[in-house]
Amino acid sequence: MPASPGIRIPQRFQSRWAHLGDPPVGTLAWLLDAPGLLDPDAPQWRGRIATLEPPDAETCRWLAALDRAPRALHAFLGLQPFTRLGRYAEKLMAFYLGEQGRLVAHGVQVRSAGSVTIGEFDFLLHDGGNALLHWEFATKLYLLETSGDGCQADYFVGPNLADTLGAKMRKIMDRQLALSLHPAAQAYLPAPVAAAQALVKGWLFYHGRTPLQPPGVSPAHCRGFWCALEELGDVVFEYAMVLPRLEWLAPAKAAPEKAMDRKTLADTLHAHFAADSMPVLIALLAARDGWMTEIDRGFVVPDDWRNRAARRIKSG
Repeated sequence: MPASPGIRIPQRFQSRWAHLGDPPVGTLAWLLDAPGLLDPDAPQWRGRIATLEPPDAETCRWLAALDRAPRALHAFLGLQPFTRLGRYAEKLMAFYLGEQGRLVAHGVQVRSAGSVTIGEFDFLLHDGGNALLHWEFATKLYLLETSGDGCQADYFVGPNLADTLGAKMRKIMDRQLALSLHPAAQAYLPAPVAAAQALVKGWLFYHGRTPLQPPGVSPAHCRGFWCALEELGDVVFEYAMVLPRLEWLAPAKAAPEKAMDRKTLADTLHAHFAADSMPVLIALLAARDGWMTEIDRGFVVPDDWRNRAARRIKSG
């Protein structure tokens, strides 16, 4: 199986951000610079997809300075280990928006008079006037399930089969972005909400080489491949590494001793799937300037994953 098609996000990222050494700063740089997952002009999103301008020279200098002295960022993230990738990314984005002077509030839970949780505002931002901008923020990774004929959002399944891109976006669009309209939300808002948008970052993974342009997805989206464990021999690589969950966003940069050859990786994956059915994200690596840097990435899934994913799609 060849490398994944499309825009070479890892190479682009390494060319712009290889000088960053602190992992949270590198992930923040990816969040700011990576293409959004969704096309803001696609009609199904009804003009409610938020975008970020590429980092300008001032932001690049700020990131470089933060990389040299990341203590404030580390303190903001807190000492507790993150178990949810989305929560980790949300905290990184909150730090950036706060430093930029745009953040009014983050993670505001809305409760009814009976203390029932109605929802939560991810970000309330200054809109440049006397109102607020509400952002829902998501970082997601989905694999295109290939037993059917479509590549619409409902065919993209989370690696653990817990959700789909379609279901996630319906939840955001139909419920989460409407939170400011709920009567209980008014007590939590220091000003009216002028607009509500979704900022969605992530990666989509494809089986095989055929370039696809799913409807509603940005043409520039970050993409990789996926293969079953039994297909690993068809993947062309010399060295690879398994990516821990909190390193699933930014392309990898690792010390040479972390690189695995083909046999070591295969043994590691077989041992994993003997005890756990969760797909594993790997980075394919090449040597550069004394480091092993990512040139492509993909999920390796257990051999029965495709059938389980097809059943997940059919069940809705």
